[in-house]
This record gives sequence, C-alpha cells and structure tokens, in this order.
Amino acid sequence: MRVSNVVRTLCLVCLLPLSGMAQLSDSLSLEQCIAFAIENQPLVKQAKIDEQITNYTIKSRLSDWYPRVNFNYNLQHNFEVQTNIIGGNPVKLGVDNVSALQFTLSQNIFNRDALLALRSKGDVQLQANQNTSSSKIDIAANVSKAYYDVLATAQQVRVADENIVRLEKSLRDATSQYEAGVADKTDFKRATIQLNNTKALRKSNMELLEAKKEVLKLLMGYPAEQDIKIISDVAQMEKEVIADTLQLPDYRLRIEYRQLETQRRLQDANIRYNKWSFLPNVSLNGAYNFNYLNDRFSKLYNVNYPNSFAALSLTWPIFQGGKRNADIAVAEWQLKRTEEDIVNLKNSVNAEYAQAIAGYKGALANYQALKENLALAQEVYDVIQLQYRSGIKTYLEVITSETDLRTSQISYYNALYQLLASKVDMKKALGQINY
Repeated sequence: MRVSNVVRTLCLVCLLPLSGMAQLSDSLSLEQCIAFAIENQPLVKQAKIDEQITNYTIKSRLSDWYPRVNFNYNLQHNFEVQTNIIGGNPVKLGVDNVSALQFTLSQNIFNRDALLALRSKGDVQLQANQNTSSSKIDIAANVSKAYYDVLATAQQVRVADENIVRLEKSLRDATSQYEAGVADKTDFKRATIQLNNTKALRKSNMELLEAKKEVLKLLMGYPAEQDIKIISDVAQMEKEVIADTLQLPDYRLRIEYRQLETQRRLQDANIRYNKWSFLPNVSLNGAYNFNYLNDRFSKLYNVNYPNSFAALSLTWPIFQGGKRNADIAVAEWQLKRTEEDIVNLKNSVNAEYAQAIAGYKGALANYQALKENLALAQEVYDVIQLQYRSGIKTYLEVITSETDLRTSQISYYNALYQLLASKVDMKKALGQINY
C-alpha cells in the first residue's frame, strides 16, 4: 500500500507541469490574461519581493528591543610584560600568558530608532502593499489595452480572410463572364488586383499580429517560447462598451492618493523621530568574565580569576551643533512637499478623468457611427453584387462597394476595441481598477 501511494504521488507530481502547459495552450479571456499577469509578471513579482524585504527589514529593526547576548574569547601572549614604578621600585604588572572568556548581555530600555520602527511598522508594511497594488493596477490596465490591440489586429486578419474568399469568388465570376463574352478582360484583371492587394494586406497584418502578441506576452510575463491564444467574442464585447458617464471622479479612490496619505503619515513619524533626538539612549549592560593568567602556557587554564558586572548606560545629547533643528526642518519641509503632491494629485485626477471621459465619448460616437456604416456597406455590397450578376451594374461598382465594405469592417472593429481601451482609461481615472 505504501509503495502504491508513493507511485501515485510521483505520477501526480510529474503530471502537474503537463496540466499547467495544457492550461496555457487554451484560449484565454481578458480576465484570465490579467490574472496570469498579476501572478507571473516580473514587475509584480518584484513588488511582492519588496514586500518581503520590507517585512524582514521591520523585523530586523524591531529586534533592537530584544536582549543581546554575546560571547568573546581572547588569548594573548606577552613577550614583554608591562613594567610600572611603585614606591620607587620597578614592578611588572601582569603575566606572560593571558586568556579571557566573556559573556555579555545588553538590553535596550529606550532607543528612538527602535521606537520609530515600532510605531511606524504598520504604515511601512502598508506602503509596500500599496506599491504592489499600484503595480497590479498598471499591469491590469496595460494588459487590457494590449489584449484589445491584439484582438483588433486579429479581426483585421479575419476580415482579410473573408474578403479573400469573396474576391476569389468575384474573380471566378469575372473570368466566367469574360470567357462567355459578356464582359471584357478588365473586370477579371481588376478582381486579380484587388485579390493580390488583399492578400498582401493580410500578410502584413499577420506579421503585425505576431508582434502585438509578443507585446502582450511581455506584459503578462507569458512564456516567450509559447504561442498565446485569446478569446474573441465580439458579441460579448459589444455588450461591455457602455459605461456610466455621469460618474464624478473621487481622488480618494485612487491608489496614488492612498500612497501619498501613507507617505504623509510616515513623514509625520519622521518629524517626531527628529524631535526625539534630545532624549537619552538608555540600556542595561552586564558581563561575566573568565580570566586566566599564568606565566606558563601549559598551566594557563588551571586557575580562573573571574569578574562580573552590571551597568546602566545613559547617553544624553547636550549639544549637536544645530543638527536636531536642521533635521526637524528638513522633515517638516518634506511633509509640506507631500501635501503639495496631494493637492497636485487632486487637480491631475480631475484633468485625467476629463481627458478619459472625452476620449470615451468620442470613441463611443465613432463606434456607433461606424457600426451603422458597416450595416449600410454590407447592404450596398449585397445589392450591387446581385445587380452585377444580373448585368445591371459594372464590375467597377462591385469593386467600389467591396472596398467600402472592407474599410467599414476594419474601421468598425478598430472603433470597438478603441472604445474598450478608452473605457479602461476611464475606469483607471475613476479608481475603479483595484487589486
């Protein structure tokens, strides 16, 4: 039974990487791309590493409140023992060989560095967490835009594929009519020109699509050696284009404001820290020494002459050359600068939102107009195609309507994805993207 359990466990371990690879090979939605990026993007990972560094730095600073125990060992041989004059007679002070084993204990009672670390640890950890959140928000917004950019280009490739099928059929019709003597050879030559141009455009878009996929993979932290597939659900995206344009921006919802608030509290703590510089450092110290003294090295550790002590240390700064006042002034000016940053953020949030909402409204109007144009262009093309086959319209009119249809299709899909990207900017300006 134990052997079978081990084998089963090993099989599961071996299959885990394969299951992960299978998941990567599936088509990804926008939400999955963002989730993957937040988990794997190097910038987010670095922010998380910074959080861990911050946590351990705080632990290191707080360790100053705990007692310190040290051990020191010393072995010394005197080639010439020091001589001093006592009562007019020279007397050697010491022996040839000296060894000491020392245990020391120290305990902080008051230290402003340790006190600052204790009082500000919450805000320091919060600042690290907010930096990670800020990185995630930026990544989510950038991945969303890159995702829509890839979809727009992929849609252009699909439009080109549809046009190639349509043009190949038109070329066959024009060739048949020419061979039947109904039309001259200019029709199928024009069809050939259109078909060649569309194939060239498709090839160009395919190359551009690969480049944009690489950008998306970079932003996601996606394996560079693997192809990425994304879901293109136009109907669902059309449902997501509408946003509430009556919302008003609230700078307090922005991660940048929360970061500045945390920074302000830390600078308040820094001012108090500099004001504490007149306070003394107080600590308890003690030691127990094993002292070994002998002129003969072989008998050095035969006899111990111990000594021990305990002491209270107090260091009180009396005059520091104006350093305390200068440090307080620097800290106060840094706080004022942060307060101005908050004022500037309030103004910039309003301006950023105004720009984002204007971009969204413009993109929405463009999208609605191009959606209507697409329907009209499709209707015109269908009618002219039927009329051409009936001999009513010339092939030049077919080409014109086909060009209008292709342009309307590409413009529509570009407008759709541009509108979705502008909605991302608007949500970010409103502080509605949070992680």
